[in-house]
Amino acid sequence: MTQDRHGGGGLKTINRGGRPAALTPQHIVLLSEIVSRMPHATLGELAAELDHLGAVQVCTATIRRTLRAQGIVRTMPKQHALGASVQPEAHAAVAKRYGYTAAHRREAGQYSTDLTDAEWRLVSDLFERPEGSRGAPARYERRRLVDACCYVLRTGCAWRLLPSSFAPWQAVYKAFVRWVAVDAFEQMQDRLRQQWRDRMGRSAEPSAAVIDAQSNRASPQGGECGYDAGKKVKGRKRHIVVDTLGLLLAVTVTAASVQDRDGAAEVVAQACRKAPTIERLYTDGAYGGQCARAIEQTHGIRVEVVRRPGNRSTGTLHDPQRSLWQEPAPGFVVLPKRWVVERTHAWNERWRRMVMHHDRKTSTSAAWVWLAEARILLSRIALGS
Repeated sequence: MTQDRHGGGGLKTINRGGRPAALTPQHIVLLSEIVSRMPHATLGELAAELDHLGAVQVCTATIRRTLRAQGIVRTMPKQHALGASVQPEAHAAVAKRYGYTAAHRREAGQYSTDLTDAEWRLVSDLFERPEGSRGAPARYERRRLVDACCYVLRTGCAWRLLPSSFAPWQAVYKAFVRWVAVDAFEQMQDRLRQQWRDRMGRSAEPSAAVIDAQSNRASPQGGECGYDAGKKVKGRKRHIVVDTLGLLLAVTVTAASVQDRDGAAEVVAQACRKAPTIERLYTDGAYGGQCARAIEQTHGIRVEVVRRPGNRSTGTLHDPQRSLWQEPAPGFVVLPKRWVVERTHAWNERWRRMVMHHDRKTSTSAAWVWLAEARILLSRIALGS
């Protein structure tokens, strides 16, 4: 069977006998739609998506022959000369904002990191002892202990350098370790995430997620550590999964020497246990291939690899007969569904304790991420209430 184009751009099937074609005209139309939606996908990813949507299994050689018959070719981005400058596109003028906003003028305690009354009411039951419980009364107010933890998170200071206005640093550190052991900060972030998704008009649990990893330096404190040869960083790596709003779903911390694809299994499993409604996972090229197939087989979710338009390893599928399929202009391009996880990394690094790993245990490093994300949501929800 051969495909031929005619005036209306339609497909004509000519049956010359022999073995029937692996792809019917309906499958070819579906393949063209997949290519227009995933122009940077590999042949294996196109075959997997066609199997998922069209219930037909074909090899990559059949995909290649079919695309060639339709006139769809793969183009590689041009390599700019060394030192050549790329002129950015003109952006609309945006009025600059100076001074403090209502979020900065929040009525807190002695420090700007202290929780307000509205914020404390949202999460107090996670830290206060239930009424009628046995044992000696608390020596230090739980709210002030949480404020001290937020102060360390924001300023990045050592525990011993806590201001004297807080409880003694030994008491604060002991409370922090106890809350990390019972996942108090994770529970706080989970509760606030559901409240914020409800306020945004979303369902409580997401149906799509994004995964990414980030390498950060580690202090000489000790603990698990490694060297990331790609980023030239000696320290640890944070593997996180977020929803499409950029809210944290799962986080694990490993040595920086652990590859992204090797650390994906644990963090994806954690996210699927917490949100069984996840149906699609967006990743970058580091999670493609066998890693993506393993995630799909283990958890039954679709993995979509989002690649840069200028990726010189896969290129871009291009149909010369469609004028709308033009190579994007050189320069910075926001990747769909991928930018939200990069923004979450940027949110986390605003807290100075997150810039470098100062703790020996990786569980403590992960707890700081939960506290940072929960603190952001606390400010959002309390400010709008």
